[in-house]
Amino acid sequence: MDFQTWEPVYDGLLAAFGYPREGDEQARDRLGELVSGETTYSPADLALDGATVAVAGAGPSLEDDAHRAADADAVLAASTAVDRLRERGVTVDAMVTDLDKNPETGRALTESGTPVFVHAHGDNVPAVETHVPDYDPAFVVPTTQAAPTDRVYNFGGFTDGDRAAFTADHFGADELRFVGWDFDDPTVSPEKLEKLRWAERLLYWLERRRGERFGVLDGRRDDISLPDGAD
Repeated sequence: MDFQTWEPVYDGLLAAFGYPREGDEQARDRLGELVSGETTYSPADLALDGATVAVAGAGPSLEDDAHRAADADAVLAASTAVDRLRERGVTVDAMVTDLDKNPETGRALTESGTPVFVHAHGDNVPAVETHVPDYDPAFVVPTTQAAPTDRVYNFGGFTDGDRAAFTADHFGADELRFVGWDFDDPTVSPEKLEKLRWAERLLYWLERRRGERFGVLDGRRDDISLPDGAD
């Protein structure tokens, strides 16, 4: 995913949620400042080319799906899905997070040599400023949903989970396997439910770009529309 392709969809996200682009750009730049001068993790070192990658969400079904993650070549897990998979003995190869729930897990992962994709957006600058300095920069991958810079990446995606999917795609995964994804999770807030709707639309776009059918979308495609601006 390059930013020229992502930007029209990103514009639609900003409009849908009322987010100002300037907020994302300021957050991106602050994250870039915090890692400036540090050697951060090169995401290409994940070696996902040709791999079956489990993209783990933190939905209620995760525990039942954990065995499908364990069987994959690599696991990219969103936020608290990391903790829940590790409790079941499933190794996580990377964490994708905007630091809103379990930042201490991200710190521990970087300290143990597991990369953490840290995302900055307009709403989480205080969390970025609080936690990123405590992470081992050698295992931090700084990301943004705005235009990338020479320090901060954009691989596409909006929520932690679909960003993990776009990242796996970007680095050549052969198959994406979705575990712990529940688009109709009754336990989340209305805002989070709307974000899940967008995650669903973005995955629909991604599977069309890849020429792959994601099982997590089976039985749902007739009711999904592509995001505005998606090619």
